[in-house]
Amino acid sequence: MKNIAVFASGTGTNFVAIYHAIKKHELNANLALFFSDKKMSKALKHAKMLGLNAIGFELKEFPDKASFEKQVIKHLNEAHIDLIVLAGYMKIIGPTLLEAYEGKIINIHPSLLPAYRGKDAIIRQHRDRISPVGISIHYVDCGVDTGKIIYQHPIPITYPTTLEHVEETIHHIEHQYYKIIINQILKEMTS
Repeated sequence: MKNIAVFASGTGTNFVAIYHAIKKHELNANLALFFSDKKMSKALKHAKMLGLNAIGFELKEFPDKASFEKQVIKHLNEAHIDLIVLAGYMKIIGPTLLEAYEGKIINIHPSLLPAYRGKDAIIRQHRDRISPVGISIHYVDCGVDTGKIIYQHPIPITYPTTLEHVEETIHHIEHQYYKIIINQILKEMTS
Protein backbone atom coordinates (compact mmCIF):
# COMPACT_ATOMS: atom_id res chain seq x y z
CA MET A 1 0.00 0.00 0.00
CA LYS A 2 1.34 3.44 -0.97
CA ASN A 3 1.92 6.21 1.56
CA ILE A 4 0.33 9.59 0.97
CA ALA A 5 0.81 12.94 2.67
CA VAL A 6 -2.05 15.41 2.75
CA PHE A 7 -1.28 19.14 2.96
CA ALA A 8 -3.95 21.63 4.05
CA SER A 9 -3.95 25.21 5.29
CA GLY A 10 -7.53 25.82 6.39
CA THR A 11 -10.60 23.90 7.46
CA GLY A 12 -9.59 20.71 5.66
CA THR A 13 -12.87 19.48 4.18
CA ASN A 14 -11.03 17.64 1.39
CA PHE A 15 -8.57 16.20 3.92
CA VAL A 16 -11.47 14.85 6.03
CA ALA A 17 -13.09 13.37 2.90
CA ILE A 18 -9.78 11.63 2.03
CA TYR A 19 -9.42 10.34 5.59
CA HIS A 20 -12.96 8.88 5.56
CA ALA A 21 -12.45 7.37 2.09
CA ILE A 22 -9.41 5.49 3.43
CA LYS A 23 -11.34 4.32 6.51
CA LYS A 24 -14.21 3.07 4.30
CA HIS A 25 -11.70 1.29 1.99
CA GLU A 26 -12.74 3.50 -0.94
CA LEU A 27 -9.17 4.79 -1.18
CA ASN A 28 -6.35 2.27 -1.13
CA ALA A 29 -3.67 4.34 0.61
CA ASN A 30 -1.99 4.84 3.95
CA LEU A 31 -2.32 8.44 5.18
CA ALA A 32 1.21 8.47 6.58
CA LEU A 33 1.58 12.23 7.13
CA PHE A 34 -0.59 15.30 7.47
CA PHE A 35 1.07 18.71 7.13
CA SER A 36 -0.25 22.23 7.60
CA ASP A 37 1.61 25.48 7.05
CA LYS A 38 -0.72 27.06 9.63
CA LYS A 39 -0.09 25.89 13.21
CA MET A 40 -3.59 26.96 14.27
CA SER A 41 -5.52 25.55 11.30
CA LYS A 42 -8.72 23.60 11.90
CA ALA A 43 -7.37 20.84 9.66
CA LEU A 44 -4.24 20.36 11.80
CA LYS A 45 -6.29 20.24 14.99
CA HIS A 46 -8.59 17.67 13.37
CA ALA A 47 -5.67 15.54 12.13
CA LYS A 48 -4.14 15.49 15.63
CA MET A 49 -7.51 14.62 17.14
CA LEU A 50 -7.72 11.66 14.72
CA GLY A 51 -4.33 10.47 15.98
CA LEU A 52 -2.55 10.93 12.65
CA ASN A 53 1.12 11.71 12.20
CA ALA A 54 0.32 15.43 11.96
CA ILE A 55 2.76 18.32 11.91
CA GLY A 56 2.49 22.04 11.43
CA PHE A 57 4.99 24.84 11.12
CA GLU A 58 5.04 28.17 9.32
CA LEU A 59 7.28 29.81 6.76
CA LYS A 60 7.94 32.78 9.09
CA GLU A 61 9.77 30.38 11.45
CA PHE A 62 12.50 29.85 8.82
CA PRO A 63 15.09 32.15 7.21
CA ASP A 64 13.74 31.39 3.71
CA LYS A 65 11.37 29.19 1.72
CA ALA A 66 14.10 26.68 0.84
CA SER A 67 14.80 26.03 4.54
CA PHE A 68 11.08 25.67 5.21
CA GLU A 69 10.70 23.17 2.37
CA LYS A 70 13.81 21.21 3.45
CA GLN A 71 12.12 20.67 6.81
CA VAL A 72 8.94 19.52 5.03
CA ILE A 73 11.02 17.11 2.90
CA LYS A 74 12.68 15.69 6.04
CA HIS A 75 9.24 14.72 7.41
CA LEU A 76 8.10 13.39 4.00
CA ASN A 77 11.20 11.21 3.71
CA GLU A 78 10.80 9.89 7.28
CA ALA A 79 7.22 8.86 6.42
CA HIS A 80 8.30 7.27 3.09
CA ILE A 81 5.77 9.32 1.11
CA ASP A 82 4.89 8.19 -2.42
CA LEU A 83 2.39 10.96 -3.27
CA ILE A 84 1.67 14.43 -1.87
CA VAL A 85 -2.00 15.40 -2.04
CA LEU A 86 -2.76 19.10 -1.69
CA ALA A 87 -6.19 19.64 -0.17
CA GLY A 88 -6.73 23.34 0.37
CA TYR A 89 -3.01 24.06 0.77
CA MET A 90 -2.60 27.77 0.17
CA LYS A 91 1.20 28.02 -0.23
CA ILE A 92 2.86 27.96 -3.62
CA ILE A 93 5.17 24.93 -3.76
CA GLY A 94 8.73 26.11 -4.29
CA PRO A 95 11.58 24.61 -6.34
CA THR A 96 13.12 22.75 -3.38
CA LEU A 97 10.03 20.61 -2.75
CA LEU A 98 9.12 20.38 -6.45
CA GLU A 99 12.51 18.95 -7.30
CA ALA A 100 12.44 16.44 -4.43
CA TYR A 101 8.95 15.18 -5.34
CA GLU A 102 8.79 15.87 -9.06
CA GLY A 103 5.64 14.40 -10.62
CA LYS A 104 4.42 13.26 -7.20
CA ILE A 105 2.41 16.29 -6.06
CA ILE A 106 -1.24 16.76 -7.04
CA ASN A 107 -3.76 19.49 -6.31
CA ILE A 108 -7.50 19.96 -6.59
CA HIS A 109 -8.80 23.35 -7.72
CA PRO A 110 -12.43 24.56 -7.73
CA SER A 111 -12.66 25.72 -11.34
CA LEU A 112 -12.24 24.42 -14.85
CA LEU A 113 -8.63 25.42 -15.34
CA PRO A 114 -7.12 27.45 -16.90
CA ALA A 115 -10.07 29.65 -15.89
CA TYR A 116 -10.04 31.17 -12.40
CA ARG A 117 -6.57 30.16 -11.27
CA GLY A 118 -5.45 31.10 -7.78
CA LYS A 119 -7.30 32.24 -4.70
CA ASP A 120 -11.04 32.77 -4.26
CA ALA A 121 -11.95 30.90 -7.45
CA ILE A 122 -15.45 30.01 -6.21
CA ILE A 123 -16.20 33.59 -5.15
CA ARG A 124 -15.00 34.97 -8.48
CA GLN A 125 -17.03 32.44 -10.50
CA HIS A 126 -20.17 33.21 -8.49
CA ARG A 127 -19.63 36.94 -8.96
CA ASP A 128 -19.25 36.42 -12.74
CA ARG A 129 -22.26 34.03 -12.85
CA ILE A 130 -20.21 31.33 -14.55
CA SER A 131 -21.85 28.08 -15.63
CA PRO A 132 -20.60 25.49 -15.72
CA VAL A 133 -18.24 25.82 -12.77
CA GLY A 134 -16.21 22.74 -11.98
CA ILE A 135 -13.18 21.07 -10.52
CA SER A 136 -9.72 20.37 -11.88
CA ILE A 137 -7.22 17.88 -10.50
CA HIS A 138 -3.72 18.54 -11.73
CA TYR A 139 -0.04 17.89 -11.14
CA VAL A 140 1.74 20.73 -9.38
CA ASP A 141 4.42 22.70 -11.17
CA CYS A 142 6.16 26.01 -10.42
CA GLY A 143 3.14 28.11 -11.47
CA VAL A 144 -0.18 28.80 -9.77
CA ASP A 145 -2.62 26.09 -10.91
CA THR A 146 -0.71 25.66 -14.19
CA GLY A 147 0.37 22.00 -13.96
CA LYS A 148 -0.72 19.21 -16.30
CA ILE A 149 -4.43 18.50 -15.85
CA ILE A 150 -5.32 14.96 -14.82
CA TYR A 151 -9.10 15.28 -14.58
CA GLN A 152 -11.84 17.91 -14.90
CA HIS A 153 -15.52 17.75 -14.04
CA PRO A 154 -17.96 20.49 -15.13
CA ILE A 155 -20.86 21.36 -12.84
CA PRO A 156 -23.84 23.28 -14.28
CA ILE A 157 -25.15 26.10 -12.08
CA THR A 158 -28.47 27.88 -12.48
CA TYR A 159 -28.54 31.54 -11.44
CA PRO A 160 -29.63 33.27 -9.33
CA THR A 161 -28.15 31.17 -6.56
CA THR A 162 -26.16 31.78 -3.40
CA LEU A 163 -22.41 31.59 -3.03
CA GLU A 164 -22.99 28.95 -0.33
CA HIS A 165 -24.90 26.76 -2.79
CA VAL A 166 -22.09 27.00 -5.35
CA GLU A 167 -19.48 26.19 -2.67
CA GLU A 168 -21.44 23.18 -1.37
CA THR A 169 -21.99 21.86 -4.90
CA ILE A 170 -18.30 22.14 -5.81
CA HIS A 171 -17.12 20.60 -2.52
CA HIS A 172 -19.52 17.68 -2.97
CA ILE A 173 -18.02 16.92 -6.40
CA GLU A 174 -14.46 17.39 -5.08
CA HIS A 175 -15.09 14.83 -2.33
CA GLN A 176 -16.53 12.35 -4.85
CA TYR A 177 -13.76 12.54 -7.45
CA TYR A 178 -10.49 13.33 -5.63
CA LYS A 179 -10.37 9.86 -4.03
CA ILE A 180 -11.02 8.20 -7.42
CA ILE A 181 -8.17 10.06 -9.10
CA ILE A 182 -5.79 9.46 -6.15
CA ASN A 183 -6.58 5.73 -6.43
CA GLN A 184 -5.84 5.78 -10.18
CA ILE A 185 -2.49 7.56 -9.68
CA LEU A 186 -1.43 5.18 -6.89
CA LYS A 187 -2.42 2.18 -9.03
CA GLU A 188 -0.31 3.52 -11.93
CA MET A 189 2.65 3.90 -9.54
CA THR A 190 2.53 0.18 -8.70
CA SER A 191 2.13 -1.10 -12.26
